Amino acid sequence: MNEQPLSADAPVTRFDTKIAVLLRDDLETWQRLNVTAFLVSGLGSQVPEVVGAPYEDADGVGYLPMFRQPVMVFEGSKETLCAAHTRALTRALPRALFTADLFATGNDHDNRAAVRAVPTAELDLVGLAVYGPKNGVDKVVKGARMHP
Repeated sequence: MNEQPLSADAPVTRFDTKIAVLLRDDLETWQRLNVTAFLVSGLGSQVPEVVGAPYEDADGVGYLPMFRQPVMVFEGSKETLCAAHTRALTRALPRALFTADLFATGNDHDNRAAVRAVPTAELDLVGLAVYGPKNGVDKVVKGARMHP
């Protein structure tokens, strides 16, 4: 990772990688939040370099680590999401997906079974998270817009 502070005055860091979440634009608010949480948990668990160090407050109380860089959240149509999925697969970027079928399941085992039951080209995608080089991730989410 190439973290480059803009200047000694600015605490902003530029990353040569990007974490992006793309949500289908017809989801209810609770679905958008739920899908985002599930998707980023997949990246955090499988791509250790995206997770920073644990936090500690002034009283010494510890907190779990979080991503060390911003998560960019986008939205787009079903077609935009399908195109992004294809581009993520083509670029072999680390990715997590959430399908509409997962709203009807109640546990991790059933979630995996629901995805496993559908061929790649027929997945009813409602969310996708990707991580990788900034320019590669930008190409994956091309056509999507920033989430309002």
